[in-house]
Amino acid sequence: MKVLYAASEALPFAAFGGLAKAAGSLSHAMRVRLIGCRVVLPLYQDIPDDMRKKLVFLTSFSVPVAWRRQYCGVFRTLHNGVVYYLLDNQYYFRRPGLYGHFDDAERFAFFSRAVLEMLAHIDFEPEIIHFNDWQCALGPVYYSLYYSDLEQYKDIKTVFTIHNIQFQGKYGMEILEDVFGISGESSHVVELNGVINLMKGAIKAADCVTTLSPTYAKEILEPWHSHGLDGALREKSDRLHGILSGIDTDEYNPETDTLIWSNYSLKDMSGKPENKRLLQERLGLPQRPEVPIIAMISRLIPQKGMELVKSTLEELLKKDVQFILQGSGDWAYESFFREVHTRYRDKMCYISGFMPELAHKIYAGADIYLKPSRTEPCGEGQMISCRYGTVPVVRETGGLKDSITDCGGVKGNGFTFREFNSEDMMNAVCRALESYQDKGFWSALMARCMSCDFSWGHSANQYIRLYRSLLRT
Repeated sequence: MKVLYAASEALPFAAFGGLAKAAGSLSHAMRVRLIGCRVVLPLYQDIPDDMRKKLVFLTSFSVPVAWRRQYCGVFRTLHNGVVYYLLDNQYYFRRPGLYGHFDDAERFAFFSRAVLEMLAHIDFEPEIIHFNDWQCALGPVYYSLYYSDLEQYKDIKTVFTIHNIQFQGKYGMEILEDVFGISGESSHVVELNGVINLMKGAIKAADCVTTLSPTYAKEILEPWHSHGLDGALREKSDRLHGILSGIDTDEYNPETDTLIWSNYSLKDMSGKPENKRLLQERLGLPQRPEVPIIAMISRLIPQKGMELVKSTLEELLKKDVQFILQGSGDWAYESFFREVHTRYRDKMCYISGFMPELAHKIYAGADIYLKPSRTEPCGEGQMISCRYGTVPVVRETGGLKDSITDCGGVKGNGFTFREFNSEDMMNAVCRALESYQDKGFWSALMARCMSCDFSWGHSANQYIRLYRSLLRT
């Protein structure tokens, strides 16, 4: 089976969010399973020099972008056994940053069209093209309008993955022909509520649609989760699949992690208390081994449940706990957490921004990991915390519900709450704090957490089954 995975970012070349990790890790898991999966992404200015030096020029051609034709160069490299194609156009991609430019609509229209045009110029003929998020959403649209009847292309199946339905690629109808090159008679494919909606176009045009967890796939069929796309998704509901994403279990492995102070494993947990002690020391918290550390590593935005944390934090800090928060986001939240930190220096530490090295140390040194998201397509923090024996407390939504089961049951690996309100979140946190005092119960719970397999292999197996079912139709 041959798969081309089209993404606007992919590790280790260019990263902004979770898509980059998915592109790099899923393609590698596919290769391990003998699937011919290759990745294509833009050749950004921000790609590190050490990766850029490994690129080999293959060919060049021109790409139709509405009434214009633009140069596209194709570079090839190999990473982790996976072939990567990087598409070059200096006008579109030789600028700092991946996103947020005034002409993003045109930049990614070019990229989506270039992915398809490239196939006529390289020695790889995919059976599946897997497009991701709004930046690649025109891929299935262009395929259905301009390529599906061509001999070289006619047997290709297209898959579109929604990583976060909130970001849909919305533009005014006035650029339909001039930027996207789509005629007025085909406008119904991408039009929604009087504007261009690229994600809606991909949902309509792709052979199937996937998202990052089974529960999120159900949630986005409802108006309060879909951001206006529930109608398009319900029309595609028989071809909508939720596949739980994974984490890089080599990067997040307490037994080999070089970023933590003391390595440990399920068989020998002696290093975890040492990580806790040194974390307290580094962050200026009292070195008390008996006090539970509750940690969060998160963007400070409403989607992540920050309003719940804000409304309950001082109540929580009256208990015998220590609270660590690393992240940045909305100024109002940052200001609030900074102010509380100054008043509770012996109980709380707020670290603005994100430092990967410190994040690893927090996962290893904390006892409880809090993730009370309003909505969560998948989430990786709860999976990473399990890997390090740090017990998660999560809200039952999206991938959080699919990865964490309340330990009120025999096989539970955390504490969960259903409704998005402060009282239910605090009840779940208090249950965790009470259980922490039962050392036998807590040790068994930590062991269950560390035994969870959240590797990308499970995701790859499900995608392979999906690809095969598509090729049979």
